[in-house]
Amino acid sequence: MSNKTKIIQPVIREATLSDAQEISELIRSVAHYFTIDPAGVGAERFLQTITPEAIAGYIENDDIFYLAVVAGESIVGVGAVKNASHLFHLFVCEAYQGQQIARRMWNQLAPRLTGRPVTVNSTLAAVPVYEKFGFKIAGSKVERDGIAFVPMNK
Repeated sequence: MSNKTKIIQPVIREATLSDAQEISELIRSVAHYFTIDPAGVGAERFLQTITPEAIAGYIENDDIFYLAVVAGESIVGVGAVKNASHLFHLFVCEAYQGQQIARRMWNQLAPRLTGRPVTVNSTLAAVPVYEKFGFKIAGSKVERDGIAFVPMNK
């Protein structure tokens, strides 16, 4: 018998309404990367946009295409495109970061981004990731509603 743990290969699929709660929890778990205050103080308006109800609304919205990355029974990443021109969400839980999951989601989302320019509001830490996807910084760091981001486009 082997001591090796079986590695579960994450699967990317379209998100469903039943995923909304878990997606919300995943985004909240990485929110400290983009909220100015690590506890989210001042970001209440933004945090309302990632409640399970808000996520369900995005999944149901015909102008938003939403993906979930599932490993075993858990959602470990999410990505969404809005209006065919904005990379709306791209989040990977901390335990799965650095495993090319964001790249795999990007590869599935990119063909849906038919508008020009394609935009994303990047966390400060994710700027190098988006640069690898071909995005360029399009403006100075923005601090609004308790979050900080860098506008980028391609």
